[in-house]
Amino acid sequence: MDWAEAIERATARYEDGATRLPDEADARQRQLTRMGNAAYAAGLCALMAGRDGDAREWLARAAARYRESWEDAPPGSWGRPVAILKSRVLAGDERELREAALWTLQQDAAAGESPIAKYAAALSLLVLEDWEHARLHADDLRTHDGFPAAVGDALAYIAAEDVLGYIDAVETVLESFEARDEYLEDVPVADTVLVLQALAARRDMAAHDLSSPLLPR
Repeated sequence: MDWAEAIERATARYEDGATRLPDEADARQRQLTRMGNAAYAAGLCALMAGRDGDAREWLARAAARYRESWEDAPPGSWGRPVAILKSRVLAGDERELREAALWTLQQDAAAGESPIAKYAAALSLLVLEDWEHARLHADDLRTHDGFPAAVGDALAYIAAEDVLGYIDAVETVLESFEARDEYLEDVPVADTVLVLQALAARRDMAAHDLSSPLLPR
């Protein structure tokens, strides 16, 4: 994968969207989401290329566009807060990350019944180091139809500080990414693994032997 070329393609998609942002609310939020996806892709590509400064800039830009798109999004669009949190985790700005976690909980993610709402709540609570409540939401995800069980397991093991359980779970998540044929914005990166690893590192329990073409070297 030519990561420099991939960054250019994602950047071009973002800039193209910015030049024709519609006024109508529904169309605007969809376009902002597409811009967020393009910025997120550029950030992931920059991580893979070892361009950490560019990665932080694009991931922060992705979070901002996702946040704007939430304002006019239909009720229950919890994928946007999840995308914001993932972008902020990978960008590595602790102040912005904690703000995003608090904001997500203020939107009542913890009261949501959908698996994506519970995912948003679990991510937020792990960021805020509320291990007990994070584990409650993660435990729900582990057996929820339609949600990747290994991701729920990994979140629960981080909350419980179960190192061996976490390592087994995150390896399973990585294997699921390696078995995919399609990726967000056609960028072959195991971004969920990167997010889980960053959250696990907050408890000094990240897996140190993960290796894959889908992860930065």
